[in-house]
Amino acid sequence: MRIVMFTNTYAPHVGGVARSVAAFAREYRERGHDVLVVAPAFRDQAEHEDNVIRIPAIQNFNGSDFSVPLVPPSELGRRLDEFDPQIVHSHHPFLLGNEAVRVARVHELPLVATHHTLYEQYTHYVPADSAVLRRFVVELATCYANLCDHVIAPSESIAELIVERGVETPVTVVPTGVDYPFFCQGDGARFRKENRIGEDTFVVGHVGRLAPEKNLGFMTDGVIEFLRDRPDALFLVAGKGPSEEGITAQFADNGLQNRLRLLGELDHDNLRDVYAAMHVFVFASQSETQGMVLAEAMATGTPVVAVDASGVREIVRDEVNGRLLPEEDRDAFVSGLRWVADLDADRYLRLRDSADRTAQEFSLERCANRALAVYEKLLDRAERRNQDFDAWTRIVEQLAAQWEILRGSARALRAATVDHIVDGEPDEDSEQGVR
Repeated sequence: MRIVMFTNTYAPHVGGVARSVAAFAREYRERGHDVLVVAPAFRDQAEHEDNVIRIPAIQNFNGSDFSVPLVPPSELGRRLDEFDPQIVHSHHPFLLGNEAVRVARVHELPLVATHHTLYEQYTHYVPADSAVLRRFVVELATCYANLCDHVIAPSESIAELIVERGVETPVTVVPTGVDYPFFCQGDGARFRKENRIGEDTFVVGHVGRLAPEKNLGFMTDGVIEFLRDRPDALFLVAGKGPSEEGITAQFADNGLQNRLRLLGELDHDNLRDVYAAMHVFVFASQSETQGMVLAEAMATGTPVVAVDASGVREIVRDEVNGRLLPEEDRDAFVSGLRWVADLDADRYLRLRDSADRTAQEFSLERCANRALAVYEKLLDRAERRNQDFDAWTRIVEQLAAQWEILRGSARALRAATVDHIVDGEPDEDSEQGVR
């Protein structure tokens, strides 16, 4: 098959969607399929990339680590004609997702979309964040899904959620999957030795993008409380993002800065060794659609303590491969960590074995089989749904209009605030500041 994937995030960006696209593309190619990825340009991207088309983009949008792609160049059409795709797979319902709809429409190709993200959890990255905007992005994602021939949900929880929200297009659950043969070879002893972490040190760890939507403040608070009465323990964090300073400050405020190791971004080989160096992996995000890092940790035999959420409950099984906490409660989170730390050697080994078996259930090989079956089914259909591209264009225009309304409301609110502060006589600098 010839598959073209449209994504708003891709390497070198570090995040679940970027890693998912790269993992599936690699797996498909290894099986003999052709995959072309259309993605934004990012700083520090590879100088030469095979089968990737980069779209000019605004870097670090609104202080985030995301790139916002601009209008695709005319060369894209020529490259797509040369590639002659059979399947269009979109990984976002906006920006390059719009281009995916257009390409599928023009070439009369099946359109598949993966609902990777709970977008309402990410509106804080744009100005004028509001309940109205959050409701709107939910509706946008739902409308987009209903333009597609098939929707892939990364977990059962997300499949149920999007159907409740009004998605009528057929939905198949396909987790991203973990490269089990790779991660199960993690060398934790090597990493500990090179980083001067004692064999008897109890390591609590976390891997991921360090951003507000990941609920890192709560997680860090719980880890700090656990470390207070465990002088033999430390916290190991791999990743980067805007919340890194907050984590550092929390540890410093509690006088535990020497018990925190911030590793930054790691290459793939070192990442698996970091997982293997941990005794327990912690996770508290409520914004996930799937638990990729949970499965990766378990592939190295590392149990998980996590708060129940979509994408988490499908992987973590309470007191089987870790602790699944029913709600966000600091005392329960700390108790979960203590439960793992206090297990005897035999019980901890059984926990690790269960984690390993869970990771095998979520292997990339199995997940790719499911996704390819979706493609094959669509290609076998004699008739495809006639998507109303004009309707989608109207939806996008509505989004633009709503955006302008929200921006205008924000300006008005700031102006009113300034007027109030200076008793109705705003100075020239203040007036300029709200434009």
